[in-house]
Amino acid sequence: MPTGEPGKIKTVRALAQLCARFKRGGRKVVLCHGIFDLMHPGHIKHFQAARRAGDALFVTITPDRHVNKGPGRPVFTQNLRAETIASLETVDYVAVNEWPTAVETIKAIKPDIYVKGADYADAAGDITGGIARERAAVESCGGRLHITDEIAFSSTELLNRFFGVFSEETKRFLDSFRLKYSARDVSAAINGLAGLKVLVVGDAIVDEYHYCSGLGKPPKDNIISAKFVSGEKFPGGALACANHVAGFCGRVDLLTCLGARDSREQYIRGRLRPNIRPRFFYRPDACTVVKRRYVDAVFLTKLFEVEFLEDKPLPSALSGKVLKWLAKNIGNYDLALVSDFGHGFISGDAAKALSKAKFLAVNAQTNSANAGFNLITKYARADYVCIDEPEIRLAARDRHGDIRDVIRNVCAAVKCPRVSVTRGHLGAITYDAKKGFFETPGFADKIVDRVGAGDSYLSITAPLAAAGRPADLLGFVGNAMAAIKVGIVCNRAPVEPVPLHKFIATLLK
Repeated sequence: MPTGEPGKIKTVRALAQLCARFKRGGRKVVLCHGIFDLMHPGHIKHFQAARRAGDALFVTITPDRHVNKGPGRPVFTQNLRAETIASLETVDYVAVNEWPTAVETIKAIKPDIYVKGADYADAAGDITGGIARERAAVESCGGRLHITDEIAFSSTELLNRFFGVFSEETKRFLDSFRLKYSARDVSAAINGLAGLKVLVVGDAIVDEYHYCSGLGKPPKDNIISAKFVSGEKFPGGALACANHVAGFCGRVDLLTCLGARDSREQYIRGRLRPNIRPRFFYRPDACTVVKRRYVDAVFLTKLFEVEFLEDKPLPSALSGKVLKWLAKNIGNYDLALVSDFGHGFISGDAAKALSKAKFLAVNAQTNSANAGFNLITKYARADYVCIDEPEIRLAARDRHGDIRDVIRNVCAAVKCPRVSVTRGHLGAITYDAKKGFFETPGFADKIVDRVGAGDSYLSITAPLAAAGRPADLLGFVGNAMAAIKVGIVCNRAPVEPVPLHKFIATLLK
């Protein structure tokens, strides 16, 4: 609990009780809600206007854990933000919200008037749809929504420009990018993906994290012993890609292979988004691929990994069934997104069959199990390739050459006009054979877990590429998606559209 103004800082429950008491006494209660990360004149004018609308002003703030504003946000903790607002004479009481949105808060407090700034006057321009839900909430309690018309400032813009949230390189990039695209332009491009029919093809993987705490060295062995703390499972590989894509595209079909032994099918079906239609093939000589990682419970450091898989090519009879399905159905989709981990499902013949797709986007991953044998060059053609820098260098057999030359050579080999090369903290390079190269810096400042970041980048940029969006837009949106993803443990949850739209709006203010 903040300590700066103990008489004015309350819980949401206490505000609800105060509101009820004030109403009984004939006083009109006004509620404002927001992040209020950097107090500025616009906020003060907003609070003054809100106070004039009633007899008492309550302010609730978004808690730190629910601030979806991107890197370095919030700059000030919820306690400091609450103390700052409580110091204003205009404000009667302050509380840190308990929920991600204001809807539950409004219903709990039941104010007479709920006040928002002029930015929310146009509900259609609210990318989250939150203002409509908040209006419904206050009206359901007998109150009304009031929009102030005061001087406008943006905390996000001030923080982006003056508080060192971004490096100088990133600031220069964003200044240049803003001249070409607005946040509304980028959000419109993403929203335009809803009508795409997408087929996700690739290896189904179940990722397991076994969280451990170190015990030390046993006296009789030269090993480190650890105590099991807890465990968690996640849908990985093509399953994760399908979940990401299904948040942005209305129809997503999934083509993958499970093991007949220990298929994990019930778990997998339960972890797929409702708008995903899976088509499972079953491999009789294997289990579903499981990657079991032993992880430090405190710092999430990966200690050791065990993989359960059979990575030989599919039995010929099963391979024939997969090829027959592709021959019959591949032409029905606007986009075939291939997440190829090299674990036996996608053969050379399958890669040829996939080349018949209307638009083919491919990631051919190099990992510890395939040791560089699963190269993008196994595909005769592709419309879009998305791989990381070590993978494209392996495909080109060029370890130290200029990355641009490497990209051109691989594009020529795969007959691919567009490629994204992800480079970790360095960001990404996107290439269009007609427009050239575009470099986008990374936007993440805090990394919880890198697993799945490349899959998330692929899952948003492939539909954008299929929709004909320019290469520089792909790099920007892909890096925004990946920046959100590295804040999520493994594939505990897919990246949702609303946080992505919010992050993009933050970047471009």
